[in-house]
Amino acid sequence: MKLFPYGHATHPQWQMAAELTLAQVRAQMALHGYARNPTLALLYITDHYVGQAQQILDHLSAEMPEITDWSGTVGVGIAANNAEYFDEPALALMLCELPTDQYRVFSGVAPLGLGFEAHTALIHADPGTPDLGELIEEMALRTDSGYLFGGLASSRSRTVQFAVGGDGNISGHGAAGGVFSGGLSGVAFGAGIKMVSRVTQGCLPVAPAHQVTKAHNHVVLTLDDEPALDVMLRDLHISLERPQEALAVVRATLVGLARPGLTGSDAPVVRQTGHFGNDVLVRHIIGLDPGQRGLAVAEPVAPGMQLVFCERNAQAAKADLMRICAEIREELEPQELALAAVTALHVSEAEAAPHPARGIAGAIYVSCAGRGGPHFGGPSAELQIIRRALGDVPLVGFFAGGEIARNHLYGYTGVLTVFT
Repeated sequence: MKLFPYGHATHPQWQMAAELTLAQVRAQMALHGYARNPTLALLYITDHYVGQAQQILDHLSAEMPEITDWSGTVGVGIAANNAEYFDEPALALMLCELPTDQYRVFSGVAPLGLGFEAHTALIHADPGTPDLGELIEEMALRTDSGYLFGGLASSRSRTVQFAVGGDGNISGHGAAGGVFSGGLSGVAFGAGIKMVSRVTQGCLPVAPAHQVTKAHNHVVLTLDDEPALDVMLRDLHISLERPQEALAVVRATLVGLARPGLTGSDAPVVRQTGHFGNDVLVRHIIGLDPGQRGLAVAEPVAPGMQLVFCERNAQAAKADLMRICAEIREELEPQELALAAVTALHVSEAEAAPHPARGIAGAIYVSCAGRGGPHFGGPSAELQIIRRALGDVPLVGFFAGGEIARNHLYGYTGVLTVFT
């Protein structure tokens, strides 16, 4: 698989950003090693351009008529190789050269048909969609692997998604023009498209994990058979006798939740890297119930679940992002490399060019809108960590209102997926 051409630009006028981006992808398509016959385009825009979403799609698709399939969405920020764009008008575009029988673009008006066997899927979702969690789980069940990746569109105005299949000729796309609001859209991939995906989190525990022994809907009533509120106050070293101080600590505290029966790497034992395990969900504390000595969290809770109080931590987030990049490299790099390749991977300029030993054609990174460079120490720092770890590979993505991996909806995480 050849490298995916990609480009990104910021400009107050969307036409200029589009032309700058097109110039980048066209220049790459002329280079050795880059795809020259792309079939699928991934397009991400910041919410500054949301009012011009249809014009942007129309212009880009007219300039590149050979590309018949488009997918993407809007974010308060977007990601590209080594760069992120927050609070400024910007767009990012990546062109993927994939066998057309190995993927399908879908949307709410053109759902994934029964004739395509999906192995995994890239998902873009509207956060205002009713029963969104159930829709994500249902979509995961329609794939062979049960694995989805993607995120919720984020915008300070309306949210939009891009979804065009077969040059707009698939039944249902037609007059919609390829720009949608609400529901799910994305790209389903067949088993012939090889990729590696990892989830990174960035929290540290403030106390040991507990078992939920009594709960009702979103309210945790007891932990380890003790009143949940009392356990939290003890773990956080706070008292309701000093309410202002206590509320400040509670607002900065999150909970990690794991379903009953999880053991080993999936149990909620937070490593110092900040990695919870793939089945642990981080959620906000949304209320306290002094009458029942309980606490409410932003996720339905059931007895038998594991719960750990935790807090966001920049160093943990950085370490865990480095961890998933290392895992991806370990999975992609052969156990035995030629001497020249080994040397190249360890020199200081290893990140200067994509290394053939890794075989990465392109990458998609969906990160939480609450992460980004400032959380990692500086502008674009989060994307620079990925570049140093994986090399100068094509990468686009967006900063989401919630991240999707497997059949879960996460928060404060990053989902990195590479095409190999």
